[in-house]
Amino acid sequence: MRHLKRLLLLILVVYLLPALASAGWWSLQNHPSSWREAEWGTSGVLPRADANGDAKIYIMSASTGGLKGAVASHSWIVTKAKGDATYNRYDKVGWGSPIRRNNYVADAYWYSNTPHIVKEISGDEAQRLIPAVEAAIQSYPYAGVGDYRIYPGPNSNSFVAHVLRTVPDLDTVLPPDAVGRDFLSDGRMFAIDPDGRDMHATLYGLIGIAAGQRSGFEVHFMGLVAGIDVANPGVKIPAIGRIGL
Repeated sequence: MRHLKRLLLLILVVYLLPALASAGWWSLQNHPSSWREAEWGTSGVLPRADANGDAKIYIMSASTGGLKGAVASHSWIVTKAKGDATYNRYDKVGWGSPIRRNNYVADAYWYSNTPHIVKEISGDEAQRLIPAVEAAIQSYPYAGVGDYRIYPGPNSNSFVAHVLRTVPDLDTVLPPDAVGRDFLSDGRMFAIDPDGRDMHATLYGLIGIAAGQRSGFEVHFMGLVAGIDVANPGVKIPAIGRIGL
């Protein structure tokens, strides 16, 4: 019983208190009352696409709408091959055919929330990786009508995380508030990235761990992520995000 109490206290301190603090802060902000009232236009975060510019890959993220925005974000992928004058944006959404291409402008607000760049890759490296990214998008197993579940996945973050794991040269992981990122494709409970640099073990994204050069060491509980980043020193705080040291 003593050990159970200690475990419950640990869960309270590490996971629930940050989530409650984030929810309290969120409730004090102004938010649109519905998606119809939300801003979905360009945020200006990305530079204008230029046919004479370098190839680009962006991994993007923004807080989502409603109360869940207090603890969760939505992520998407943006690409631009060399010579292209426009971006291509890929999201997974919860209605219709879920994988959407250019359903929104590349750097659109998400439920009026300003997006941020999780990862940017430019030049020859981006040009080399774009075909692999597009192949990973096509290979996503939850791409049919009805293949969306807001929690614990497969959702928008499960889709982007699938691409990141499939193309490890993108060399990034989604933020700790990207709920659903730890839901593995095909319902697997264990996976090792193709380059062997990250390991993932999960019970359908609800409880699990991730460890490796990219992830550092993470413990997942009900979609919330706590951890330590070693390669790029920082801590990962549930519902709040990554804080660099």
